[in-house]
Amino acid sequence: MRRSFKFLIRPTARQAIALAQCLEDHRQLYNAALEHRRTAYARAKNSVRYGEQSAELKHIRADDPDGQARWSFSSQQATLRRLDKAFTAFFTRLKAGRTPGYPRFKGKGRFDTVAWPKDGDGCRWNSQPSHPSATFVRLQGVGHVRVHRHRTLTGKVKTISVKREGSRWFVVLSCDDVASEPLPATGAAVGIDLGVASLLTTSDGGQLANPRHLAASADRLVTAQQVLARKKRGSKRRRKAVARVAALHAKVRRQRLDGAHKSALDLVRDYDVLVHEDLRIANMTRSASGTVTEPGRNVAQKSGLNRSILDAGWGMFLTILAHKAESAGRKLIAVSPANTSRTCARFGHCAKENRVTQAAFRCTACAHEAHADVNAAINVLRAGLALRDAAEAA
Repeated sequence: MRRSFKFLIRPTARQAIALAQCLEDHRQLYNAALEHRRTAYARAKNSVRYGEQSAELKHIRADDPDGQARWSFSSQQATLRRLDKAFTAFFTRLKAGRTPGYPRFKGKGRFDTVAWPKDGDGCRWNSQPSHPSATFVRLQGVGHVRVHRHRTLTGKVKTISVKREGSRWFVVLSCDDVASEPLPATGAAVGIDLGVASLLTTSDGGQLANPRHLAASADRLVTAQQVLARKKRGSKRRRKAVARVAALHAKVRRQRLDGAHKSALDLVRDYDVLVHEDLRIANMTRSASGTVTEPGRNVAQKSGLNRSILDAGWGMFLTILAHKAESAGRKLIAVSPANTSRTCARFGHCAKENRVTQAAFRCTACAHEAHADVNAAINVLRAGLALRDAAEAA
């Protein structure tokens, strides 16, 4: 398996300045390459490719020995590939008839990652093996940076990235040949219904409360954003206010991530088969504002629901659950969510009138009563087991 490991790094003051300059120079390279493509097409209808821009790197480095030449050639190639991928995705969306989203210039604070495609080429993981009590990563132009390795690293390090999150720096290692860690079989299967009132409800009646981390930090965020709005653009105080707002959002994200890891791990330990709804979260959280000619309805209510769904972090949870299930040797099945909340789990009668309230389910045909989310989770489990049996029979 291929897995990523993320560790906090602790650069010295001088190394932090060098890392910030590394990000800035790579950002400028990205923007210059984007401007090159735009200008070439606007003036001569010429589409510039990655190969052409990569070949020009040696001239760029020669002309700027104290700037671009300080950094790894491979990391700069990775930045150009990043731009090339953005254009590939743009043309893919354009051909598919979706909103294209032309690649944009990266402003300061919008470019926070630099990648080295190969361990040993401009970077080296565990670069000081003579220090068994500490771990270092060596980065060209920066030096040996201390790493806070809080867990065991497995597999073979393939690529190394450095990421800035607010005032913190992280190293992200992409590793190949990571061994799976199968858990003992339990013989149990579970259906999972995701929600807003409860983060998740299982088919055996278990419920996990929705912590609503964003809502809990709303007052502090409002205050910090009001302070930010009063600051003059470009001022030092505004930069500090921006950092404060970013720190609050980062804390919410860490809380949400920690909760998703813990709840996913509990499910993987207890069940061999896990079935969940194949939710289209992007569609579910699309704005209802409409257009000027055709304005939407219940815009405020829909906006509040969208915020609650995003605060719950369904997408993050399902991604983590998939990774943990694969590592533990569990089977994860996604089923269509259509009518799972309207169908009677006892006899299968489907009607919108069955859902009496948000929490209550009462079948209009057989009078079966249950918690609405538990009823839906049972339907999800039943659909998942049917898919599994059909796949095994084929």
